[in-house]
Amino acid sequence: MNTSRFTEIKWGLIFIAMLLVWMVLERILGFHDTRIALHMYVTNLVMIPAITIYLLALKDKREKDLQGQMSWLQGFVSGLIIALVVAVFSPLTQYLISAFISPNYFANIIEFSVQQNEMTREEAEAYFNYQNYAIQSAIGAVVMGAITGAIVAIFVKKRAS
Repeated sequence: MNTSRFTEIKWGLIFIAMLLVWMVLERILGFHDTRIALHMYVTNLVMIPAITIYLLALKDKREKDLQGQMSWLQGFVSGLIIALVVAVFSPLTQYLISAFISPNYFANIIEFSVQQNEMTREEAEAYFNYQNYAIQSAIGAVVMGAITGAIVAIFVKKRAS
């Protein structure tokens, strides 16, 4: 049985590419500035391509590395490794988003949060910044990746016929 982790690394990088494209789309569509009030709703739709990628990744792992068979545990571990790849690269991913894709996002969301009386300026500045988002994205990648992997593994597992 081939237990190569190349498959998980590949799909982790595909996931990161999807996140970057998603952020470009959010910015182009105005959810980082003119439509920022809708951002917190729209950004959650990223779960659709995220789950799709995990589904494709675990199927790929099952078919290419595990001879068409996969236990739930094998699927979960594979999903967790993908999540760890995404987490390891999340500071770089967040830097690319913050510096190049949407450099005004933090200023815009701080201003919006203050105007909406959701936070004081100090609270907003402490929350909406690269360092906090880099930490949140790394933790979120592991937690959400583990949950997604655990659920997707239920549907992708397959025993020998």
